[in-house]
Amino acid sequence: MVKKPTAPVYVLGVGMTKFIKPRGKVDYTELGFEAGIKALLDAQITYDDVDQGVACYCYGDSTCGQRVFYQFGMTQIPIYNVNNNCSTGSTGLALGRQMIGGGMADCVMVVGFEKMFPGSLQTFFNDRENPTGTTASMMRDTRGVTNAPGAAQMFGNAGREYMERYGAKKEDFAEIARVNHEHSKRNPYSQFQQEYTLQQIMDSPTIHEPLTKLQCCPTSDGGAAAILVSQAFLDAHPNPKIKEQAILIAGQCLATDAPSLFSRSSIDLMGFEMTQHAARTALAEASLTPADIKVCEVHDCFSANEMIVLDALGLSGKIGTAHEMVRRGDITYGGRVVVNPSGGLISKGHPLGASGIAQCAELVWHLRGWANNRLTPDTAAALQHNLGLGGAVVVTVYKRADGKSNVEVASEEVGKRNGLGYNPAVVAKGFTREQVDRVRSQKYRSDWALGETEKKVESRF
Repeated sequence: MVKKPTAPVYVLGVGMTKFIKPRGKVDYTELGFEAGIKALLDAQITYDDVDQGVACYCYGDSTCGQRVFYQFGMTQIPIYNVNNNCSTGSTGLALGRQMIGGGMADCVMVVGFEKMFPGSLQTFFNDRENPTGTTASMMRDTRGVTNAPGAAQMFGNAGREYMERYGAKKEDFAEIARVNHEHSKRNPYSQFQQEYTLQQIMDSPTIHEPLTKLQCCPTSDGGAAAILVSQAFLDAHPNPKIKEQAILIAGQCLATDAPSLFSRSSIDLMGFEMTQHAARTALAEASLTPADIKVCEVHDCFSANEMIVLDALGLSGKIGTAHEMVRRGDITYGGRVVVNPSGGLISKGHPLGASGIAQCAELVWHLRGWANNRLTPDTAAALQHNLGLGGAVVVTVYKRADGKSNVEVASEEVGKRNGLGYNPAVVAKGFTREQVDRVRSQKYRSDWALGETEKKVESRF
């Protein structure tokens, strides 16, 4: 099936919270509000400019999205609540792009948030069939079941198969985690910012071989938001210089599983073919190849998944050689491609509904040249990969709107351009009441809907 061309869609504004341990101290209303206000400020618009809203979350009752969005205003726009497992945030971005590309909107606000429970992921509806039940059954029939968390078993088994088929070693998976933890030191939004040696990662408690604890992403609370706009909206923006920060969604594909999911391969069971298909489709739409990508954010829920994803995305050049890429240092600065400059899910954290939009924010900051403490210079395109078992995957390719490569922008200059006085790519800060008042709906706002959220957010900074 040929992918139909879409009108240009740009990411004009992004914002996110710091990802934190899930301890019940911050509610989803605050997380979504903080991320959304930051995105509106970044885009230099008000909520009155937004035509449609997309709320992304996995844990929470129906219409949590309205509860978050009503804090910005009650403008009676359509608000969609999206749940697509770990790919929820990117699914929201894909829906927003479809709305604008199809002419149904000029400005879509996508907000992802998650208030999670400590520990590994759990199921809640035990009186009905689990949507990943057939996947779990295949794992049981092919590899057996242990007492380890289910997701760790599934991805760990994919790692075991990779070792058996291609000769990767435990150290290769640990190196992936080491790199991600090292990258996170420069991301102010990262849940963990501690660097570890390879030995420390290998010596951390074994979860399910080859995975140790420091190779597994944590559960997290957090929020992230993005403002998507059409060409017409961008051209009509009152600030003509805003185009300098607009990032084009040059290619994108939301895909689901193929029959190979149940081929009895542990690698295929983790959605290898759908990632491969989504990557090829998105890159083709962007008129690029994997060799054109210098920086990417991938779904490293476990180090084993990053390993197989390097192959599926085509970044390793040949299937079965991702571990060789890791050994050459080709997944970090100075190598072939910088993978997860944010620290990835392993170190940045993984609040399910926010993760995909946080990946988007990171790459937007890179292409703008704002991520000046972790920049990959001379980058013209960036790739994002966000996976959810069950299954869905979204691969997105971004380019600068002006078609140029990124150039580092000093934080002082960023602060002048955005009017905030600081660079949000390298400093995690809050906002003032005046700034909140500036971007909330000027016509249809309700202080009752806002409640105590503004005060609670202010108290954290």
